[in-house]
Amino acid sequence: MSETPAPELPWPVEDFSVYGPVEEQKLGRVQHYVGRVMQRNWTSIPHVTHHDDADITEFGQRRKAWNSAHPDRKITLLPALVKASVAALQSYPQFNSSLSADGATLFRKQYFNIGFAVDVPGGLLVPVLRDCDKKGIGEIAAEIAAISAKARDKGLAMTEMSGGCFSLSSLGHIGGTGFTPIINAPEVAILGITRTRGQFIPGADGKPELRQFLPLSLSYDHRVINGADAARFVSAIAQGLEACDFES
Repeated sequence: MSETPAPELPWPVEDFSVYGPVEEQKLGRVQHYVGRVMQRNWTSIPHVTHHDDADITEFGQRRKAWNSAHPDRKITLLPALVKASVAALQSYPQFNSSLSADGATLFRKQYFNIGFAVDVPGGLLVPVLRDCDKKGIGEIAAEIAAISAKARDKGLAMTEMSGGCFSLSSLGHIGGTGFTPIINAPEVAILGITRTRGQFIPGADGKPELRQFLPLSLSYDHRVINGADAARFVSAIAQGLEACDFES
């Protein structure tokens, strides 16, 4: 006979001023809402995170050359990752899906909307770029810049943060070697990106060769995605970066 699970322990309540001076501050409206969403997503979705390093040496060289030749149309890593994500979603459509609330029905999406996390003063917002499969990298870069500025200055409407298929969360401008991003329900996966690092590895002639590696951390819903496909998906994103067309 199965035992009834023990009730969850209540949150500890303490008077912290007993131990020293404290300052009481209410959470901002955005941060409070985001916190509730993250708690729901973390407790409702069986998360697994797959970590890998993408060798972006050649991609970085091509991007540097492009930016030098086109100073008014510089490309950052994020729009290239958006295009690489679309290519990976097209190859592995189970990642471009959502589960129903009861977990019984899988919705396979035929569109490619990519969300990306923006750090704003009041918390975290995730604007969604629509129909990324139909846009070139330059157009996506311009949209990222415009909607990021709006998110920080004015905030975003819910419609601008809805309808996503897959999300990106980048900490590369800050640092880190990997993390476990929380899936943005009802999506089934999210990619975390941290700072590129240089590493010497043996070259074709056996001599040390400096390569540039981008750490990628893919959190996925294990009800929909298995580990082998998660590994293939991250490899596909790395291949998509190598194939990225800056002219598009």
